[in-house]
Amino acid sequence: MANWRRSLADGFWAWDRSMGGQRRPTRIQKWVARHPIGTGFCVAVPFTLFFLLLSREEEPDDPLFAVVFGLIMGLVFGLTAVSERLRQRRLKRLGIWDGS
Repeated sequence: MANWRRSLADGFWAWDRSMGGQRRPTRIQKWVARHPIGTGFCVAVPFTLFFLLLSREEEPDDPLFAVVFGLIMGLVFGLTAVSERLRQRRLKRLGIWDGS
């Protein structure tokens, strides 16, 4: 089980390197990595409002659709922010980036 998990992680980091994952993070990437919950919230609110406006035109009695899809989008962006945090930790550990 541990070998399978390790090979999956090695495969992910190899894919990340091929996509430019060892470059220094930009200012936005640094902020996102420091604030994953804030990132998810900043994405969830506009998407929820957008879907609320959409549902008002089609089905005014069901705001649950808007809330669920807004939360899903916030969760996706929040998890992406967490993966960026892990990437930056890895860059520091490998000595590629000093964290400044």
